[in-house]
Amino acid sequence: MEAKAIAKYQRVSPRKTRLVAKNVQGLPVEDAMNLLRFTPNKTAGVLYAVVKSALANASQLGGVDVDAMVVKEVVVNEGPSWKRFMPRAQGRATKIHKRTSHITVILAEGQD
Repeated sequence: MEAKAIAKYQRVSPRKTRLVAKNVQGLPVEDAMNLLRFTPNKTAGVLYAVVKSALANASQLGGVDVDAMVVKEVVVNEGPSWKRFMPRAQGRATKIHKRTSHITVILAEGQD
């Protein structure tokens, strides 16, 4: 059995989120949540919420052992960017891209 949770339009950079997501993939859910809880990144907090949501989705399925779940896959796709401008010297302006992410977490029952 698999459980899935998706968080769209999260205001975190996909590149930075993938760095944290790589550490969580393949871990048991309890270890992954402990790792995310004590990682001092904004992306870790967002990933923690998505893993928690996927675990809640798994508990709603019938006949699933929630304690034996493993983080099967974490997919971080790029969402739309917010385009802003910052004033610079001599009347110029530079672009700022505030990037967003679509995060998908898939949990599966692990093999003991």
